[in-house]
Amino acid sequence: MIFEPEATAAAAPHPAAGGTHGRASLLDTVLASLSDSKAEDIVTIDITGKSPMADQVIVASGRSHRHVGAIADHLQSDLKDAGHGNAKIEGAPQCDWVLIDAGDVIVHVFRPEVRDFYNIEKLWSADVSAPVHYAG
Repeated sequence: MIFEPEATAAAAPHPAAGGTHGRASLLDTVLASLSDSKAEDIVTIDITGKSPMADQVIVASGRSHRHVGAIADHLQSDLKDAGHGNAKIEGAPQCDWVLIDAGDVIVHVFRPEVRDFYNIEKLWSADVSAPVHYAG
């Protein structure tokens, strides 16, 4: 195990890291990275209690295939630099819809027309506790 002197270890923390590596700092890191990458229409959806897979879903848009890919690459790098490990990425070859699984935070980055088509904000924002009546 290698120990660094305190001055060296604290010299370059990630600006959004917030001092701890809990959920809040993970969310802060993700949001700061998306903002730095100029992601558009960023929406955060709290799914705590709706799904065991994560606590937050973030949906954002990139202007083009290249922009969507760059946002995902930048986010993966920022998460690793902040000490949150390697996020899993799906959809990077096409860059129409890229999913970044950072554990408690799942990020979807879309091209605008693909985002409009799938409309996952509506899916995750649905009230799953409301009863559904079938009239058939």
